[in-house]
Amino acid sequence: MAKPAVNYACTDCGYSAGRWFGKCPGCNAFGTLVEDVVGGPTAKAPPQPLLRLVDVPAAEAERISTGVAELDRVLGGGLVPASLVLVGGEPGVGKSTLLLTALAAMSRERRALLVTGEESVAQVKLRAERLGSAERVEILAETELETVCATLEAERPDVCVIDSVQTLYSAEVGSAPGSVAQVREAAARLMRVAKELGVATILVGHVTKDGSVAGPRVLEHLVDCVLQFEGDRYHAHRVLRATKNRFGSTNELGVFEMTGAGLVGVPDPSEVFGRAAGSEVGSAVACALEGTRPILLEIQALVAPTDLAMPRRVATGVDPKRLAMIVAVLGRHARVALGTADVFVNVAGGVRIDEPGADLAVALAIASAAKGVPTHGGLAAFGEIGLTGRLRPAGQTERRLEECAKLGITTVITPAETETLPKAIAAALS
Repeated sequence: MAKPAVNYACTDCGYSAGRWFGKCPGCNAFGTLVEDVVGGPTAKAPPQPLLRLVDVPAAEAERISTGVAELDRVLGGGLVPASLVLVGGEPGVGKSTLLLTALAAMSRERRALLVTGEESVAQVKLRAERLGSAERVEILAETELETVCATLEAERPDVCVIDSVQTLYSAEVGSAPGSVAQVREAAARLMRVAKELGVATILVGHVTKDGSVAGPRVLEHLVDCVLQFEGDRYHAHRVLRATKNRFGSTNELGVFEMTGAGLVGVPDPSEVFGRAAGSEVGSAVACALEGTRPILLEIQALVAPTDLAMPRRVATGVDPKRLAMIVAVLGRHARVALGTADVFVNVAGGVRIDEPGADLAVALAIASAAKGVPTHGGLAAFGEIGLTGRLRPAGQTERRLEECAKLGITTVITPAETETLPKAIAAALS
């Protein structure tokens, strides 16, 4: 009989090693490697008959609407029965508030269960009273995995929220709650229960200091959908993104506003983020595309002289590598001297831009700040910047132009096939 192998796994990044290290080789964190028992005696399983894909019955299940339009958009139209969804985000960003609002809406027509391991039932009730209309939501305060699974098998709710998966523990796993082994076991067992009983299950996951979901990365491989809740808890607006979705697109974006009555969806985020405060130096409006939704965003830039040997390039809401590339192109092809200046770029409202279509607006904001000349009022821009200084058109131009016209944008700078960056800057600042 084979002895169980002892492994050491990092609680932050999931790195696994055969011996203990003081510092994790994967994420360089100290004291995060914990003992993880793997392997052990296994019984020989009988072979199973094989099926052809053409013989497999596949019924299209009707999605469950969460009652929150922005959440349904990111999920691809609602929750799929028997699916497993992982929601991550920083503490205080509003994960529990959003999911309790969704449970309250779904409980009007379906059985909705909330399993809380971090808060008492009295604390959850206080939040529910503030949100309103959550009387039909059933609640279970439990952290033992076997009890949670047994309750799901006995009650069979339509939707279940686990808040959070790091608080669950199994007595069969000899490690502390929140460890790699416990989180892996909890996610795997909940996945089996969800698939067998047809329960749409949502797991709330903690995040590490760098913003990734805490615990092993295997959580993201096990679940069907991974949602990331972004935003600063000191700002009113939150952004919900899908980094993985087996039943829909990962390009959709949901925008929420934190109010006294909880999180409220923002159906027109361009009205919130793209409202520039007049013609200001270092400000430009970008029309970014997130999935099927165009959004107008205000890009702010500051160019200041520096005494450092290496000037700083600080980006908030923009990829720092992309910013460094734009600064280099501006200096080489547009003759905008930035070699002895610090460059700071910020996307107003705490939104993050990933698509290259916002390059032109970032370049215009930096050029405006460097020259001390404001851009024209009522102007927006979108386009991708190449290393040669040539501008490339962004996708779905018509949809972006319609969004600009809807908000009263009178002038839009969009690259033609032969347009270059100096021409675009001259048109915006002249």
